[in-house]
Amino acid sequence: MSERESWHKEIDLFLVAMGYFTRIPMPKWVEVDSDKLNKASRYFGLVGLLVGLLSAIVFWLTQNWLPAGVSVLLAMLVGVLLTGGFHEDGLADTFDGFGGGWTAEDKLRIMKDSRLGSYGALALMLALLLKWQLLVELALYDPVVAGSALIVAHTVSRVVSASIIFSEKYVRDDETSKSKPLSQHQGINELLILIASGVLVLLFLKGLAALSLLLVMIGLRRLIIVIFRRQIGGYTGDTLGAAQQIAEIVCYFVLLVVGNIL
Repeated sequence: MSERESWHKEIDLFLVAMGYFTRIPMPKWVEVDSDKLNKASRYFGLVGLLVGLLSAIVFWLTQNWLPAGVSVLLAMLVGVLLTGGFHEDGLADTFDGFGGGWTAEDKLRIMKDSRLGSYGALALMLALLLKWQLLVELALYDPVVAGSALIVAHTVSRVVSASIIFSEKYVRDDETSKSKPLSQHQGINELLILIASGVLVLLFLKGLAALSLLLVMIGLRRLIIVIFRRQIGGYTGDTLGAAQQIAEIVCYFVLLVVGNIL
């Protein structure tokens, strides 16, 4: 394969990842199959970087004229519109299943139900409120830090979520899954490129903030995996969405705490 063909392949995989996780229209020449969907997981972090960057731009452009809370809300709205609430939907379904089912089979059946239950509604409401409050506090501390937090959290949280594919068991059949063949396999190359995208954004943080976030995310990933194994024996597309949302919120917590320390 020539260098040009290699670059074309990587661009194609990035566009597949972006087309799957965002509402941004893709070129007609981009074709999707199960192999591409699996390999595209290497660029989930970069998709998060794009979503976080666009959200941060909206925040930075509006925070000089609007109250911090309104600017943060607009930034969050941009993120939801770009992704179609894909991860938020996974969070709600996961909490409905984990909270309402007794067996793994019950939990998976409830998670597949498109209706929103009380556990999912509470989880979604609290998650959005937490994100808004944490980002407002970061904005009041320093608007630059808040914008940077959007970029870092959107990227790192997707790295944490997608890396679960590499080591854990997929527990839902294709025919009933919303995650498609995408989340069934991840090779070592995909994992390394994925991790590299997370390390890239951490380099823009101060040393203590970067180290703290790295250690917390490693611990959080392990905790999430333990919970998923106990609840359903592995993961589904919904639980990956839940993992992303939880990791994003924890990122804001860590950056706020470290920011106050510094």
